[in-house]
Amino acid sequence: MPAIIEIDRLSKAYGSGTKALDDVTLSIDEGEIIALLGPNGAGKTTLISIICGLVTPTDGTVRVGGHDIRTDWRAARRLIGLVPQEIALEPFEKVINCVRFTRGLYGMPPDEAYVERILRALALWDKRDAATRELSGGMKRRVLIAKALSHEPKVLFLDEPTAGVDVALRREMWQVVGDLRREGVTIILTTHYLEEAEEMADRIGVIAKGNLLLVRPTSELMGEFGKKTLVVHLDRPLDRVPEDLAGRGLVLSDDGRSLSYDYDTRAERTGIARLLGDLAARGVTVRDVSTRQSSLEDVFLSLVSEEAA
Repeated sequence: MPAIIEIDRLSKAYGSGTKALDDVTLSIDEGEIIALLGPNGAGKTTLISIICGLVTPTDGTVRVGGHDIRTDWRAARRLIGLVPQEIALEPFEKVINCVRFTRGLYGMPPDEAYVERILRALALWDKRDAATRELSGGMKRRVLIAKALSHEPKVLFLDEPTAGVDVALRREMWQVVGDLRREGVTIILTTHYLEEAEEMADRIGVIAKGNLLLVRPTSELMGEFGKKTLVVHLDRPLDRVPEDLAGRGLVLSDDGRSLSYDYDTRAERTGIARLLGDLAARGVTVRDVSTRQSSLEDVFLSLVSEEAA
């Protein structure tokens, strides 16, 4: 797939000396979903704002669909839809008119069939004649998505799109994201729901203190930084880890009925067979074993902690 967004050595510094972005380079392919993760103040929103033409960079270049965001900003901006964190809607305007108006701002001709399709996909059709002030927070966020899609963009930015949205609405929104991806729309999202990023994104980018720490395919990131934990469920509780096994990194649960053991699935030898054999030799009866995979949240916190160290 060709790159639809090309970011080269992008930086943003403010007069106060604060550096919001520091030499960020990133290429995003057409049709992919990429999630940007980072703590508050990491630079995620600044990066999105620069690409969307809302903030002027200090250094570097950005091209969207081959158009430079500064020298050919009109063509670049026409390719982009943005769903911001903040909910800003005309309180007395009808939902359907909000979408129609935004479409017109981009010079797109009226297309009632397309507007209806968007509203139906976002479960807003029944609310099309309601004033936006009458909607719940979750429904207002849906209107923002509808407005962002109104001009049929090729790239969609979702800045914390499910913040304040209940579980049912969140699931429906991600179904819409999946549909857009199948239609070839490139999606860049920031989220604090890390399980969603793990499930939805093709690649994960981690940002901290204005630096893009890494960008990896999601499965590769989990394989490289993730780990598995073996949980050994015991037939009888232990008071402590056997002394001669204390150096294995075993962690005894509070109730003494299970031992946890972290291991690397990529290692030639995980040590599991030896561990179970040693437990049996010491008269520790194993009732059951299970494993759990570290989550993207564990990976994210580990990476950010390393950067802060």
